[in-house]
Amino acid sequence: MNRPSTPAFEGVAPGRCTLVGAGPGDPELLTIKALKAIQAATVLLVDDLVSDEIVAMAPPGARIVHVGKRGGCKSTPQAFIEKLMVMAVNEGENVVRLKGGDPFIFGRGGEEVEHLRAAGIDVQVVNGITAGLAGMTLLGTPLTHREHAHGVVFVTGHAKPGDAGTDWRQLAATARDARLTLVIYMGVSSAAHIQQELLTGLPASTPVVVIQHVSLPQQRHALTTLGELHTTIEREQLASPSVIVVGDVVSGVAAARGSTRGADPLPSAKRNAAGG
Repeated sequence: MNRPSTPAFEGVAPGRCTLVGAGPGDPELLTIKALKAIQAATVLLVDDLVSDEIVAMAPPGARIVHVGKRGGCKSTPQAFIEKLMVMAVNEGENVVRLKGGDPFIFGRGGEEVEHLRAAGIDVQVVNGITAGLAGMTLLGTPLTHREHAHGVVFVTGHAKPGDAGTDWRQLAATARDARLTLVIYMGVSSAAHIQQELLTGLPASTPVVVIQHVSLPQQRHALTTLGELHTTIEREQLASPSVIVVGDVVSGVAAARGSTRGADPLPSAKRNAAGG
């Protein structure tokens, strides 16, 4: 069966669309392929979590459209974003959908690719470094370590309306039995519930770190335990965007940074990467 197609405007050559992962925020963590795509764009549809420094890499004549989507904030409807992409491609534009982190890790990239393909538009995807990976790396600690974790699970703490969301009790039991690290995105606002459910299968002493503003100059983190997760978030006033990492590998954060517990403001991402 042939795919349906949306014809380009009469006399206008069809454009193209690329979903680009901007990474966690530090421009130096962009891939070369992502940088080339940004520099070739004529239209950029930009998420809220993309840093100004990365947006500034676009050509001077490129049209920048901010289409932010943040939990708890006024957001651009997903259907409107998808409509903009199709319209711009059919007008002959080189469209870059610039997304924080990786387009295919909780970035709705799958939905956008499906919509574009249904409109007869071929789309390319350029991966970006996801915040859960970058955050732990900047703290000098791996997500997996053969002495502490046999795998890692990326999971969202924010379910879409009408969806029951993650079965945290089942996940806790699996993480315990299979020795898995849990990386929880968009979980700060639901931390009390997540903590309560995870405690059914994991010890209260399980190490946890909450990392806010990953890779940006204002990055900071709080080391705690699963039993103190919600209390720590409230005390340290940690908010979105943050990732929560749960598991024995987190014990390496204190060793790597020579700290114990509590909020720890961090220097710039470049100095972090060098162990500063």
